[in-house]
Amino acid sequence: MPETDTHAGPAANAEHSELIRRVKARAPKEAAELLAEQPAAVIAAVLHTLSPALTLDLLAGLPGGLVDGVKHETPPENVAQWETNKGFASGTIGHMMEPVRAVFRPHMSVKETIEQLRPLVRAVLITYGYVTDDKGKLLGILTMRDLLFADEQATLESIMLNNVFFLKPDLALGDAMKQVLDRHYPVYPVCDEKGLLLGLVRGQTMFEAQAFEITAQVGSLVGVEKEERLATPLRTSFKFRHPWLQINLATAFVAGAVVAVFQDTVDRMVILALFLPVLAGQSGNTGCQALAVTLRGMTLGEMRTGKAQGLVAKEASLGALNGAFTGIVAALGMFIIATLQNNPNALLLSVVVWLALVGSCVASGVCGALVPLTLKRFGFDPATASSIFLTTATDVVSMGLLLGLATLLI
Repeated sequence: MPETDTHAGPAANAEHSELIRRVKARAPKEAAELLAEQPAAVIAAVLHTLSPALTLDLLAGLPGGLVDGVKHETPPENVAQWETNKGFASGTIGHMMEPVRAVFRPHMSVKETIEQLRPLVRAVLITYGYVTDDKGKLLGILTMRDLLFADEQATLESIMLNNVFFLKPDLALGDAMKQVLDRHYPVYPVCDEKGLLLGLVRGQTMFEAQAFEITAQVGSLVGVEKEERLATPLRTSFKFRHPWLQINLATAFVAGAVVAVFQDTVDRMVILALFLPVLAGQSGNTGCQALAVTLRGMTLGEMRTGKAQGLVAKEASLGALNGAFTGIVAALGMFIIATLQNNPNALLLSVVVWLALVGSCVASGVCGALVPLTLKRFGFDPATASSIFLTTATDVVSMGLLLGLATLLI
């Protein structure tokens, strides 16, 4: 993709605007199927308006012959950048790079530079100029303001900004976002380990991609794939969601099996059934709070080596405190109901509810922290269906504690 405003490419005319909107509203695989119905020239025009990462995803879904036609309709420098970007994993800065157009040598004068810039700015949006040596190593950056006010005979090395901040191509988006938190530049150069200029990435592109990742994380918690959008067809949405619901059903059977183990206790004290959803709901909310904080810390890079144990201990303590105070209310509710039913074990049942709620809140807090940490340790996305695993753990523990304590103490 050329160094141009991603929302105002020359191909974004009225004829193609609806197609562009439909492409952006769909997951890459579905959008590629939509584009495959168009001529190569139209596809190239649409891709000109999209981010480099999305462009690569769409090209991967097009037939090989059609891709060749699209490349033929695309400027060579863009095609060369696509090939470079393909060498980097999805979700990295290298996958999002755009080609650099305004590249100059340090010995050039301001006048020579401006003459070379004039035809460029008519075709693309130039934010900065980049000064490199003969091997392509980045030496400095030129701002338009410095070029405007500098003497025409001054050399670029005398007005360029040295000690340039740049991003590495293999850097994951999340890690890159942490590095640019206090560097709000419109464009960032991308260089390899030797400082060779490979491309550039726009701040807007990074923030848009990060915003999408954040919104996708919410769905991942309950087994919704990040590829699913509002415009995703019914059949595709069914394929995305149904397997996780089958997993959730299987885990629900596990919770049901716990109740079955204590069937005799439930038969003797039917009043316990009233408090099973109370404990499950309360401990589930406690676990979700711990899960949300853990995922936030992992996303922001706060989860450093050695901090996991402290986090688990903190969530266990919070679970104990929250369980103790909410348990008083729940125990009081049990005492009132049991007394109204003339149950001789009203006080003991209240103690059972209190102990079970404290224990289940402690367990859910620990699980809320451990589930994403465990998924990450085994190489999975920490947010992937975390809520499903957490719900299973909290249901099993809360129901098991309530019925188990009642069996032992009454």
